[in-house]
Amino acid sequence: MDRFDIKKAAFDTSVGLGGKFIEGGPQIAMVGRSNVGKSSLINSLCRNSKLARISASPGKTRLINYFKINDSFYLVDLPGYGYAKVSKTEQESWGKLMESYLSSGNVSHIFMLIDIRHEPTAADKQMLEWIIYYGVPYTLVATKADKLARSKRQQAANANAKLLGAPPYALCYSAENGDGREELLSRIGAILADNRQKKNNA
Repeated sequence: MDRFDIKKAAFDTSVGLGGKFIEGGPQIAMVGRSNVGKSSLINSLCRNSKLARISASPGKTRLINYFKINDSFYLVDLPGYGYAKVSKTEQESWGKLMESYLSSGNVSHIFMLIDIRHEPTAADKQMLEWIIYYGVPYTLVATKADKLARSKRQQAANANAKLLGAPPYALCYSAENGDGREELLSRIGAILADNRQKKNNA
């Protein structure tokens, strides 16, 4: 298989609760708690530091942001969760938005981001339960890998994956220096190839 790369990336649209989701795809969604580095990861993958806006105040984004990649699929930035200062009403509308999107049938794959330095939270565990409940295939990505010594990264990532209740493997990624980028691109390439095959067999 040819090496997959991102040659073109552009912001497409934002959708909030009650809005109309983009249909078709494929769509690869990024999910994770506030400040885990979703926007930074998208910017690093696409080599464009201004593509996804990085919010100074965590928990503020309540929209699903779609980025069109190579004119052929979407990377979807889902709003972060687990930020303590968010009101109950906002938490509820976040839950409704996420459930609507996850159950829409539009999601091809989810990259669930966890911070390599910290044990998964109760909110992380609940998120994984949702992903499994809605039957969406997923890959765990341990962000901020540059914060740990290279020799300790994979062990920490796998330990956190196990604590989360997932198979004990997570892909290590650093948006700071691009470590893990090739592996993640290769994963995207495999997801898209798999998607094409399913379409051809349908």
